[in-house]
Amino acid sequence: MTTPIYLDYAATTPVDPRVAEVMSRHLTQDGIFANPASRSHMLGWQAEQVVEGARRQVADLIAADPREIVWTSGATEADNLALTGVMRANRTRGSHLVTSIIEHKAVVDTAKALEQEGVEVTWLRPERDGRVTPEALREAMRDDTVLVSLMAVNNELGAIHDLAALSEVAHAGGAIFHVDAAQAVGRIPLDVARLGIDLMSLSAHKVYGPKGIGALYVRRSPDIRVEALIHGGGHERGMRSGTLATHQIAGMGKAFALADTEGEDDQARITLRRDRLLAGLADLKGIHCNTDVDTSVPNILNLAFEGVDGESLLMALGDLALSTGSACNSASVAPSYVLTGIGVPRRLALSSLRFSFGRFSTESEIDRAVQALDHALNGLRRQAI
Repeated sequence: MTTPIYLDYAATTPVDPRVAEVMSRHLTQDGIFANPASRSHMLGWQAEQVVEGARRQVADLIAADPREIVWTSGATEADNLALTGVMRANRTRGSHLVTSIIEHKAVVDTAKALEQEGVEVTWLRPERDGRVTPEALREAMRDDTVLVSLMAVNNELGAIHDLAALSEVAHAGGAIFHVDAAQAVGRIPLDVARLGIDLMSLSAHKVYGPKGIGALYVRRSPDIRVEALIHGGGHERGMRSGTLATHQIAGMGKAFALADTEGEDDQARITLRRDRLLAGLADLKGIHCNTDVDTSVPNILNLAFEGVDGESLLMALGDLALSTGSACNSASVAPSYVLTGIGVPRRLALSSLRFSFGRFSTESEIDRAVQALDHALNGLRRQAI
């Protein structure tokens, strides 16, 4: 059986072997396996040192203080902690939250849950390129706006927000600025001070680290108050209790360190892969690019294939591992809310596929993908005649 060509890096990345090797040192009796909170013996101290070393590696990538990194189970929990924790902790300050209609479900569903608690949410509609303009945000700001939450890079389109401009608007209106950066690490520069970010959600498994571990950057300031969602021990500055997973944290630290040193080279190589795919498909008719390649990261490319159903095309591409949208929305047969949210017609949204490339994508895989697409499209379109 032929191994499928993996083109779904935006859903998750394989763990880099160098990351896996680091993780393996913190699992068994001959490694550093103890509870990092066990400060009564040497083994616990060693585990704590590993955790704090990884905390610094994550902080270094975003130019933060290590004390501003709060470990979570992933970016989904970090998003929940940011939105719910901030809105609950600032009830006396206001009850207005601003976000966009094409955020990740971890933000969208959390915002909807907060509406049930009495929070008023303004849902911004992005431009056709998938980006919210500073002007649109400025119009949405109110005197009681507590939080603005907008993602750095969209997970289906790859669109990059102008974070510095958006944070300036948010802060001018007296609001806290949160960014979901799960898809941005290793792909765009993330200097939290320069960009004016107050809270930022991070994930390991989007950047060749393990699943089940993430972090929330929380700027150290009396103005940034976050109410805990998980209680029991007061870990992580009282914001997130629970025994820390040393092996996963060590893996995330190593993954972020690699992204810091190799991210630019990765993106240059991935740009060549994306451009090779586009060049290979140039002669095929009826292909529409939902991604604005000039304002997006190169590792995500969303294409609509006119005259075919996206699910049928996916089934015909058995040797390609890709998706019709974000993995968190793949169980739905409705068109992607991200694509319809930027104005893509329903028929094209239903015929769209997301290609996402990564560190281990090769030229030969891209060439095989082009051949498979050519064959599948021709076959499906002949059947439709």
